[in-house]
Amino acid sequence: MSKNRLIQPVLKWAGGKRQLLSEIDKYIPNRITTYYEPFIGGGAVLFDMQPKKAIINDFNSELINVYLTIKNNVDELIVDLTTHKNEEDYYYKVREMDRTGELELLTDVQKASRIIFLNKTCYNGLFRVNAQGQFNTPFGKYKNPNIVNDIVLKAVSKYLNENDVTLINGDFEESLFGIRKGNFVYFDPPYFPLSDSSSFTGYTLDGFSKDDQIRLKKVCDKLNQKGIKFLLSNSSAPFILDLYKDYKIEMVGATRSINSVGESRGEVQEVLVRNYETD
Repeated sequence: MSKNRLIQPVLKWAGGKRQLLSEIDKYIPNRITTYYEPFIGGGAVLFDMQPKKAIINDFNSELINVYLTIKNNVDELIVDLTTHKNEEDYYYKVREMDRTGELELLTDVQKASRIIFLNKTCYNGLFRVNAQGQFNTPFGKYKNPNIVNDIVLKAVSKYLNENDVTLINGDFEESLFGIRKGNFVYFDPPYFPLSDSSSFTGYTLDGFSKDDQIRLKKVCDKLNQKGIKFLLSNSSAPFILDLYKDYKIEMVGATRSINSVGESRGEVQEVLVRNYETD
């Protein structure tokens, strides 16, 4: 099947997988009946694979609203995106909407447009919320950010409409309800921090705790017992290496630009964990 190269991530996402696609692709099984991705994020793997049947989830309701809007109202979304201005004062006014109560007055299209605008114009393209669930990334001061990428938006909308793609906003575990042999799961959870200072749990309100990592491992064990193939990305923290020591672990190098400490940017070791032999 030839892939449409215009189908690609609409949002830049912390821990996005675009640069690791060639590594991940090596381990994707040839035959998959339904593709599951319980932590969709920016969707780099989904949009690269372009499966005909997929069940996609994220705990972040704003993110899932963006995908639903692209699927159901892409033309309205494109029109609304043209109304935004790449100006610092305007940026902060739009950012403040989740503090002033104005966000509740927006339509789903306007909410999706706001998130895309903030993502394209904020510093480092980083979706980050504080403990109150408020977007808190500063203005990026870019000369010509691509706020209205209508060609990509329309290509993604076409893909979501012409294939059997279910979008869910909930807990990762619940999104796997009814999964069976022949299905395949790719897990890309918020990474376990390599150090205390690098903990980045800012893109869902309650973060993703150590207990959640352990719960995810138990879900992987259940899938394994059912003979269902899974592939999982995470940091190479000793905790993760120990947690998944019974599975096949590959080390991959990824360049990470999102880090509050400049010296911590650059290539870092991440892991790909799987429970099957490659095809």
